[in-house]
Amino acid sequence: MPLAVLPLLALTACGGPSGGDDGDGRAAKCEKSEGKVRLSFWSWVPGIEKAVDEWNRQNPRIQVKVKSTPAGNAGTYQNMANALKAGNAPDLGQMEYDSLANFRLKDGLRDISRCPGVKAAEAEFVDWTWSQVTFGADGEDGVWALPQDTGPMGLFYRKDLFKKYDIPVPETWAQYYEAAKKLKKAGPGSYITHFSQTDPNWLTGLMWQNGSQMFRRQGDKWKVSVDSPGNRKVTDYWQKMIDEKLVATDLQGFSPALYKAWNDGEVATWVGAAWGYSTIRDNAKKTAGKWAVAPMPQWSKGEQKAGNWGGSTTAVLAGSKHPYEASQFAWWLNTDPEALAILNREGGLYPAAKKGLELPALQKPVDFYGDQKIFGTFARASRNVDTDWTWGPTMTDTYRSMGDGIADALGGKGTLGGALKQTNRKTVESLRNQSLEVAK
Repeated sequence: MPLAVLPLLALTACGGPSGGDDGDGRAAKCEKSEGKVRLSFWSWVPGIEKAVDEWNRQNPRIQVKVKSTPAGNAGTYQNMANALKAGNAPDLGQMEYDSLANFRLKDGLRDISRCPGVKAAEAEFVDWTWSQVTFGADGEDGVWALPQDTGPMGLFYRKDLFKKYDIPVPETWAQYYEAAKKLKKAGPGSYITHFSQTDPNWLTGLMWQNGSQMFRRQGDKWKVSVDSPGNRKVTDYWQKMIDEKLVATDLQGFSPALYKAWNDGEVATWVGAAWGYSTIRDNAKKTAGKWAVAPMPQWSKGEQKAGNWGGSTTAVLAGSKHPYEASQFAWWLNTDPEALAILNREGGLYPAAKKGLELPALQKPVDFYGDQKIFGTFARASRNVDTDWTWGPTMTDTYRSMGDGIADALGGKGTLGGALKQTNRKTVESLRNQSLEVAK
Protein backbone atom coordinates (compact mmCIF):
# COMPACT_ATOMS: atom_id res chain seq x y z
CA MET A 1 0.00 0.00 0.00
CA PRO A 2 1.33 3.47 -0.77
CA LEU A 3 2.17 5.61 2.22
CA ALA A 4 1.46 9.02 0.81
CA VAL A 5 0.27 9.08 -2.76
CA LEU A 6 -0.55 12.71 -3.32
CA PRO A 7 -2.41 13.12 -6.61
CA LEU A 8 -1.77 16.80 -7.11
CA LEU A 9 -4.01 17.21 -10.11
CA ALA A 10 -5.48 20.34 -8.57
CA LEU A 11 -2.03 21.76 -8.01
CA THR A 12 -0.93 21.59 -11.61
CA ALA A 13 -3.97 23.63 -12.55
CA CYS A 14 -2.86 26.52 -10.40
CA GLY A 15 0.85 26.55 -11.00
CA GLY A 16 2.17 24.61 -13.95
CA PRO A 17 4.96 22.07 -13.50
CA SER A 18 8.13 22.99 -11.63
CA GLY A 19 11.51 22.88 -13.19
CA GLY A 20 10.93 24.62 -16.50
CA ASP A 21 13.84 24.95 -18.86
CA ASP A 22 14.88 28.41 -17.62
CA GLY A 23 16.00 29.12 -21.16
CA ASP A 24 18.27 26.09 -21.04
CA GLY A 25 16.89 23.29 -23.22
CA ARG A 26 19.65 20.90 -22.18
CA ALA A 27 18.63 21.25 -18.53
CA ALA A 28 14.95 20.80 -19.36
CA LYS A 29 15.72 17.51 -21.08
CA CYS A 30 18.07 16.52 -18.26
CA GLU A 31 21.06 16.03 -20.49
CA LYS A 32 24.64 15.86 -19.33
CA SER A 33 26.29 19.27 -18.98
CA GLU A 34 29.52 20.00 -20.80
CA GLY A 35 32.75 20.42 -18.92
CA LYS A 36 33.28 20.57 -15.19
CA VAL A 37 30.23 21.05 -13.01
CA ARG A 38 29.98 22.49 -9.51
CA LEU A 39 26.88 21.73 -7.48
CA SER A 40 25.69 23.31 -4.22
CA PHE A 41 23.92 21.17 -1.61
CA TRP A 42 22.20 22.09 1.67
CA SER A 43 21.83 19.44 4.37
CA TRP A 44 21.57 19.13 8.15
CA VAL A 45 22.82 15.52 8.41
CA PRO A 46 25.81 15.39 10.79
CA GLY A 47 28.94 14.21 9.04
CA ILE A 48 27.42 14.27 5.55
CA GLU A 49 30.45 16.22 4.33
CA LYS A 50 32.45 12.98 4.65
CA ALA A 51 30.18 11.29 2.13
CA VAL A 52 30.40 14.36 -0.13
CA ASP A 53 34.21 14.22 0.11
CA GLU A 54 34.11 10.62 -1.08
CA TRP A 55 31.90 11.57 -4.04
CA ASN A 56 34.25 14.42 -4.95
CA ARG A 57 37.22 12.07 -4.81
CA GLN A 58 35.53 9.63 -7.18
CA ASN A 59 34.01 12.26 -9.50
CA PRO A 60 36.46 15.02 -10.42
CA ARG A 61 34.13 16.34 -13.16
CA ILE A 62 31.18 16.84 -10.81
CA GLN A 63 32.19 18.55 -7.60
CA VAL A 64 29.69 19.13 -4.79
CA LYS A 65 29.97 21.79 -2.09
CA VAL A 66 27.81 21.05 0.92
CA LYS A 67 26.51 23.69 3.33
CA SER A 68 25.52 22.60 6.83
CA THR A 69 22.11 24.03 7.75
CA PRO A 70 19.61 23.84 10.63
CA ALA A 71 16.89 21.19 10.52
CA GLY A 72 14.20 21.92 7.94
CA ASN A 73 11.53 23.56 10.08
CA ALA A 74 14.20 25.21 12.23
CA GLY A 75 15.11 27.55 9.40
CA THR A 76 16.30 25.71 6.31
CA TYR A 77 12.93 25.53 4.57
CA GLN A 78 12.34 29.24 5.01
CA ASN A 79 15.85 29.96 3.75
CA MET A 80 15.23 27.69 0.77
CA ALA A 81 11.99 29.49 -0.02
CA ASN A 82 13.77 32.84 0.18
CA ALA A 83 16.61 31.60 -2.02
CA LEU A 84 14.17 30.28 -4.61
CA LYS A 85 12.48 33.68 -4.79
CA ALA A 86 15.85 35.40 -5.11
CA GLY A 87 17.01 33.00 -7.81
CA ASN A 88 20.05 31.75 -5.89
CA ALA A 89 18.81 28.46 -4.43
CA PRO A 90 21.20 25.50 -4.16
CA ASP A 91 21.15 22.75 -6.78
CA LEU A 92 20.18 20.17 -4.18
CA GLY A 93 18.58 20.24 -0.76
CA GLN A 94 17.68 17.83 1.97
CA MET A 95 13.91 17.79 2.31
CA GLU A 96 11.63 15.73 4.53
CA TYR A 97 8.85 13.72 2.92
CA ASP A 98 6.17 15.84 4.54
CA SER A 99 7.56 19.02 2.97
CA LEU A 100 7.92 17.88 -0.64
CA ALA A 101 4.31 18.63 -1.58
CA ASN A 102 4.60 22.11 -0.12
CA PHE A 103 7.65 22.93 -2.26
CA ARG A 104 6.08 21.22 -5.25
CA LEU A 105 3.02 23.43 -4.87
CA LYS A 106 5.24 26.51 -4.91
CA ASP A 107 7.18 25.37 -7.99
CA GLY A 108 10.33 24.94 -5.94
CA LEU A 109 11.41 21.53 -7.27
CA ARG A 110 12.62 20.05 -10.53
CA ASP A 111 10.98 16.98 -11.99
CA ILE A 112 13.90 14.59 -12.47
CA SER A 113 11.86 11.77 -14.00
CA ARG A 114 13.49 12.44 -17.38
CA CYS A 115 17.00 12.16 -15.96
CA PRO A 116 18.69 8.91 -17.05
CA GLY A 117 18.29 6.11 -14.55
CA VAL A 118 15.92 7.92 -12.18
CA LYS A 119 12.76 5.92 -12.89
CA ALA A 120 14.74 2.69 -12.75
CA ALA A 121 15.99 3.74 -9.30
CA GLU A 122 12.55 2.93 -7.87
CA ALA A 123 13.66 -0.68 -7.42
CA GLU A 124 16.52 0.48 -5.19
CA PHE A 125 14.28 1.81 -2.41
CA VAL A 126 11.85 0.46 0.16
CA ASP A 127 8.55 0.40 -1.69
CA TRP A 128 6.55 2.95 0.30
CA THR A 129 9.28 5.58 0.13
CA TRP A 130 8.98 5.86 -3.66
CA SER A 131 5.37 6.92 -3.34
CA GLN A 132 6.64 9.74 -1.12
CA VAL A 133 8.68 11.30 -3.92
CA THR A 134 6.26 10.81 -6.83
CA PHE A 135 2.93 12.56 -7.27
CA GLY A 136 -0.09 11.56 -9.31
CA ALA A 137 -1.37 8.05 -9.95
CA ASP A 138 1.61 5.70 -10.31
CA GLY A 139 3.95 8.68 -10.35
CA GLU A 140 2.53 10.08 -13.59
CA ASP A 141 3.18 13.63 -12.39
CA GLY A 142 6.92 13.17 -12.08
CA VAL A 143 9.71 12.29 -9.66
CA TRP A 144 10.64 15.16 -7.35
CA ALA A 145 13.38 13.75 -5.13
CA LEU A 146 15.16 10.53 -4.21
CA PRO A 147 14.48 8.89 -0.82
CA GLN A 148 17.20 9.09 1.80
CA ASP A 149 16.04 7.69 5.14
CA THR A 150 13.02 6.79 7.25
CA GLY A 151 12.08 7.29 10.90
CA PRO A 152 10.34 4.26 12.46
CA MET A 153 9.82 5.05 16.14
CA GLY A 154 10.71 3.21 19.32
CA LEU A 155 11.26 3.89 23.03
CA PHE A 156 14.75 4.90 24.15
CA TYR A 157 14.93 4.41 27.92
CA ARG A 158 17.45 4.59 30.75
CA LYS A 159 17.61 0.98 31.80
CA ASP A 160 19.71 1.86 34.86
CA LEU A 161 17.04 4.23 36.19
CA PHE A 162 14.24 1.77 35.45
CA LYS A 163 16.16 -0.89 37.38
CA LYS A 164 17.00 1.49 40.25
CA TYR A 165 13.37 2.47 40.75
CA ASP A 166 11.98 -0.98 39.95
CA ILE A 167 9.97 0.28 36.97
CA PRO A 168 8.97 -2.29 34.33
CA VAL A 169 9.59 -1.33 30.72
CA PRO A 170 6.12 -0.16 29.61
CA GLU A 171 4.38 -2.13 26.88
CA THR A 172 1.29 0.09 26.78
CA TRP A 173 0.66 3.81 27.10
CA ALA A 174 -1.27 3.12 30.30
CA GLN A 175 1.85 1.48 31.73
CA TYR A 176 3.95 4.39 30.50
CA TYR A 177 1.72 6.75 32.49
CA GLU A 178 2.16 4.59 35.60
CA ALA A 179 5.92 4.53 35.03
CA ALA A 180 5.90 8.33 34.84
CA LYS A 181 4.11 8.59 38.19
CA LYS A 182 6.42 6.09 39.85
CA LEU A 183 9.52 7.84 38.53
CA LYS A 184 8.33 11.23 39.76
CA LYS A 185 7.63 9.85 43.22
CA ALA A 186 10.89 7.91 43.50
CA GLY A 187 13.15 10.51 41.94
CA PRO A 188 11.95 14.05 42.62
CA GLY A 189 12.99 16.35 39.78
CA SER A 190 12.95 13.50 37.28
CA TYR A 191 10.62 13.20 34.31
CA ILE A 192 9.64 10.28 32.12
CA THR A 193 10.30 12.43 29.02
CA HIS A 194 10.12 15.96 27.62
CA PHE A 195 7.43 17.54 25.47
CA SER A 196 8.89 20.00 22.98
CA GLN A 197 6.91 22.85 21.41
CA THR A 198 9.32 22.92 18.47
CA ASP A 199 8.71 19.34 17.25
CA PRO A 200 5.11 19.14 16.00
CA ASN A 201 6.19 16.39 13.61
CA TRP A 202 7.01 14.28 16.69
CA LEU A 203 3.42 14.63 17.87
CA THR A 204 2.31 13.73 14.36
CA GLY A 205 4.30 10.49 14.63
CA LEU A 206 2.41 9.63 17.82
CA MET A 207 -0.91 10.24 16.11
CA TRP A 208 0.27 8.19 13.14
CA GLN A 209 0.82 5.21 15.44
CA ASN A 210 -2.81 5.41 16.55
CA GLY A 211 -4.03 4.90 13.01
CA SER A 212 -5.38 8.42 12.71
CA GLN A 213 -5.12 10.68 9.69
CA MET A 214 -4.64 14.39 9.17
CA PHE A 215 -5.50 14.54 5.47
CA ARG A 216 -7.42 12.52 2.90
CA ARG A 217 -8.05 12.98 -0.78
CA GLN A 218 -11.69 13.02 -1.90
CA GLY A 219 -11.53 13.33 -5.65
CA ASP A 220 -9.96 16.73 -6.34
CA LYS A 221 -10.68 17.94 -2.80
CA TRP A 222 -8.77 17.69 0.45
CA LYS A 223 -10.42 16.38 3.60
CA VAL A 224 -8.75 17.87 6.68
CA SER A 225 -9.04 15.74 9.82
CA VAL A 226 -6.33 17.07 12.12
CA ASP A 227 -8.95 17.48 14.87
CA SER A 228 -10.26 13.89 14.76
CA PRO A 229 -11.34 11.61 17.64
CA GLY A 230 -8.28 9.43 17.11
CA ASN A 231 -5.90 12.37 17.27
CA ARG A 232 -7.78 13.78 20.28
CA LYS A 233 -7.15 10.49 22.09
CA VAL A 234 -3.42 11.07 21.72
CA THR A 235 -3.47 14.74 22.75
CA ASP A 236 -5.79 14.08 25.70
CA TYR A 237 -3.30 11.51 26.99
CA TRP A 238 -0.37 13.88 26.76
CA GLN A 239 -2.39 16.78 28.17
CA LYS A 240 -2.98 14.67 31.26
CA MET A 241 0.78 14.04 31.51
CA ILE A 242 1.41 17.79 31.21
CA ASP A 243 -1.28 18.71 33.76
CA GLU A 244 0.15 16.27 36.30
CA LYS A 245 3.67 17.57 35.67
CA LEU A 246 4.92 14.15 34.64
CA VAL A 247 6.80 15.46 31.59
CA ALA A 248 9.31 18.29 31.30
CA THR A 249 7.77 21.21 29.43
CA ASP A 250 10.75 23.59 29.45
CA LEU A 251 13.13 21.52 27.32
CA GLN A 252 13.23 21.94 23.56
CA GLY A 253 14.18 19.09 21.31
CA PHE A 254 17.82 18.93 20.21
CA SER A 255 18.89 21.57 22.70
CA PRO A 256 21.85 21.78 25.13
CA ALA A 257 19.37 21.86 28.01
CA LEU A 258 17.82 18.57 26.90
CA TYR A 259 21.23 16.95 26.48
CA LYS A 260 22.19 18.04 29.99
CA ALA A 261 18.96 16.52 31.32
CA TRP A 262 19.81 13.24 29.60
CA ASN A 263 23.34 13.29 31.01
CA ASP A 264 22.09 14.11 34.51
CA GLY A 265 19.37 11.46 34.49
CA GLU A 266 16.58 14.04 34.80
CA VAL A 267 14.79 12.70 31.68
CA ALA A 268 14.51 8.93 31.54
CA THR A 269 13.02 8.16 28.11
CA TRP A 270 12.56 9.50 24.62
CA VAL A 271 9.95 8.24 22.19
CA GLY A 272 12.17 8.79 19.18
CA ALA A 273 12.97 7.59 15.68
CA ALA A 274 15.67 5.20 14.53
CA TRP A 275 17.94 8.08 13.57
CA GLY A 276 17.74 9.33 17.16
CA TYR A 277 20.17 6.68 18.35
CA SER A 278 23.08 8.91 17.35
CA THR A 279 21.47 11.99 18.88
CA ILE A 280 21.65 10.42 22.33
CA ARG A 281 25.02 8.78 21.63
CA ASP A 282 26.66 12.03 20.55
CA ASN A 283 25.08 14.35 23.13
CA ALA A 284 24.78 12.23 26.29
CA LYS A 285 28.18 10.59 26.26
CA LYS A 286 28.31 10.24 30.05
CA THR A 287 25.41 7.79 29.86
CA ALA A 288 27.09 5.24 27.59
CA GLY A 289 25.85 1.73 28.34
CA LYS A 290 22.84 2.99 30.34
CA TRP A 291 20.31 3.23 27.51
CA ALA A 292 18.26 0.55 25.77
CA VAL A 293 15.59 0.51 23.07
CA ALA A 294 12.13 -1.08 23.25
CA PRO A 295 9.08 -0.92 20.96
CA MET A 296 6.76 2.07 21.29
CA PRO A 297 4.13 1.60 24.01
CA GLN A 298 0.83 0.43 22.52
CA TRP A 299 -2.69 1.73 22.99
CA SER A 300 -3.95 -1.85 23.33
CA LYS A 301 -1.90 -4.63 24.88
CA GLY A 302 -0.55 -7.06 22.33
CA GLU A 303 -0.53 -4.65 19.38
CA GLN A 304 2.68 -3.92 17.49
CA LYS A 305 1.94 -0.57 15.87
CA ALA A 306 4.61 2.06 15.30
CA GLY A 307 4.67 5.65 14.19
CA ASN A 308 7.15 7.28 11.83
CA TRP A 309 8.95 10.52 12.65
CA GLY A 310 10.80 12.23 9.88
CA GLY A 311 12.71 10.69 7.07
CA SER A 312 14.22 12.76 4.31
CA THR A 313 14.92 12.94 0.61
CA THR A 314 17.49 14.59 -1.60
CA ALA A 315 15.67 16.97 -3.93
CA VAL A 316 16.86 18.86 -6.99
CA LEU A 317 15.61 22.42 -6.64
CA ALA A 318 14.09 24.56 -9.36
CA GLY A 319 16.68 26.74 -11.03
CA SER A 320 19.44 24.14 -11.06
CA LYS A 321 21.09 24.18 -14.47
CA HIS A 322 22.62 20.76 -13.92
CA PRO A 323 19.75 18.39 -13.07
CA TYR A 324 21.49 15.43 -14.71
CA GLU A 325 24.57 15.75 -12.53
CA ALA A 326 22.50 16.62 -9.47
CA SER A 327 20.31 13.53 -9.91
CA GLN A 328 23.40 11.35 -10.35
CA PHE A 329 24.83 12.64 -7.08
CA ALA A 330 21.49 12.17 -5.28
CA TRP A 331 21.25 8.60 -6.54
CA TRP A 332 24.81 7.79 -5.44
CA LEU A 333 24.42 9.45 -2.03
CA ASN A 334 21.35 7.38 -1.19
CA THR A 335 22.22 4.00 -2.71
CA ASP A 336 25.99 3.57 -2.67
CA PRO A 337 26.97 1.18 0.17
CA GLU A 338 29.92 3.31 1.23
CA ALA A 339 27.83 6.48 1.28
CA LEU A 340 25.06 4.72 3.21
CA ALA A 341 27.57 3.45 5.76
CA ILE A 342 28.92 6.98 6.28
CA LEU A 343 25.44 8.47 6.67
CA ASN A 344 24.48 5.82 9.21
CA ARG A 345 27.72 6.01 11.17
CA GLU A 346 28.05 9.80 11.24
CA GLY A 347 24.44 10.98 11.02
CA GLY A 348 22.51 8.04 12.42
CA LEU A 349 20.32 7.74 9.32
CA TYR A 350 18.17 4.66 8.88
CA PRO A 351 18.41 4.19 5.11
CA ALA A 352 15.52 4.09 2.66
CA ALA A 353 17.59 2.08 0.16
CA LYS A 354 16.97 -1.66 0.32
CA LYS A 355 20.67 -2.46 0.27
CA GLY A 356 21.15 -0.01 3.12
CA LEU A 357 19.09 -2.21 5.42
CA GLU A 358 21.76 -4.87 4.93
CA LEU A 359 24.58 -2.67 6.20
CA PRO A 360 26.80 -4.61 8.60
CA ALA A 361 26.42 -1.83 11.17
CA LEU A 362 22.67 -2.47 11.33
CA GLN A 363 23.21 -6.12 12.16
CA LYS A 364 25.69 -5.62 14.98
CA PRO A 365 25.34 -4.83 18.69
CA VAL A 366 25.75 -1.13 19.50
CA ASP A 367 28.30 -0.39 22.21
CA PHE A 368 26.58 2.74 23.51
CA TYR A 369 23.36 0.79 24.09
CA GLY A 370 24.99 -1.94 26.14
CA ASP A 371 25.67 -4.09 23.08
CA GLN A 372 21.97 -4.33 22.28
CA LYS A 373 21.11 -4.96 18.61
CA ILE A 374 18.84 -1.94 18.58
CA PHE A 375 18.25 -1.85 14.84
CA GLY A 376 16.37 -5.14 15.03
CA THR A 377 13.79 -3.29 17.11
CA PHE A 378 13.56 -0.51 14.54
CA ALA A 379 13.36 -2.99 11.67
CA ARG A 380 10.30 -4.56 13.28
CA ALA A 381 8.86 -1.10 13.90
CA SER A 382 9.35 -0.20 10.25
CA ARG A 383 7.28 -3.21 9.21
CA ASN A 384 4.49 -2.06 11.54
CA VAL A 385 4.17 1.56 10.41
CA ASP A 386 0.72 2.22 8.94
CA THR A 387 1.42 2.76 5.24
CA ASP A 388 -2.00 4.30 4.61
CA TRP A 389 -0.87 7.83 5.43
CA THR A 390 -1.24 11.01 3.39
CA TRP A 391 0.59 14.30 3.86
CA GLY A 392 -1.15 17.54 3.03
CA PRO A 393 0.23 20.01 0.50
CA THR A 394 0.69 22.83 3.03
CA MET A 395 2.45 21.01 5.87
CA THR A 396 4.69 23.98 6.64
CA ASP A 397 1.61 26.02 7.58
CA THR A 398 0.08 23.06 9.41
CA TYR A 399 3.17 22.53 11.53
CA ARG A 400 3.54 26.25 12.22
CA SER A 401 0.00 26.40 13.58
CA MET A 402 0.45 23.19 15.57
CA GLY A 403 3.70 24.48 17.06
CA ASP A 404 1.99 27.69 18.16
CA GLY A 405 -0.81 25.71 19.77
CA ILE A 406 1.63 23.39 21.55
CA ALA A 407 3.50 26.41 22.91
CA ASP A 408 0.25 27.78 24.34
CA ALA A 409 -0.55 24.41 25.93
CA LEU A 410 2.88 24.09 27.50
CA GLY A 411 2.62 27.66 28.77
CA GLY A 412 -0.76 27.05 30.41
CA LYS A 413 -2.61 29.25 27.93
CA GLY A 414 -4.44 26.46 26.16
CA THR A 415 -4.58 22.70 25.64
CA LEU A 416 -3.24 20.24 23.11
CA GLY A 417 -6.82 19.56 22.08
CA GLY A 418 -7.20 23.25 21.42
CA ALA A 419 -4.03 23.11 19.35
CA LEU A 420 -5.61 20.46 17.12
CA LYS A 421 -8.77 22.53 16.69
CA GLN A 422 -6.76 25.64 15.83
CA THR A 423 -4.52 23.72 13.43
CA ASN A 424 -7.49 22.15 11.67
CA ARG A 425 -9.07 25.57 11.11
CA LYS A 426 -5.89 27.27 9.94
CA THR A 427 -4.99 24.37 7.67
CA VAL A 428 -8.32 24.71 5.90
CA GLU A 429 -7.64 28.43 5.50
CA SER A 430 -4.18 27.71 4.13
CA LEU A 431 -5.49 25.25 1.55
CA ARG A 432 -8.14 27.69 0.37
CA ASN A 433 -5.58 30.48 0.17
CA GLN A 434 -3.67 28.23 -2.24
CA SER A 435 -6.84 27.82 -4.34
CA LEU A 436 -7.23 24.18 -3.31
CA GLU A 437 -10.69 22.77 -2.72
CA VAL A 438 -11.56 21.50 0.75
CA ALA A 439 -14.12 18.77 1.38
CA LYS A 440 -16.60 19.35 4.19
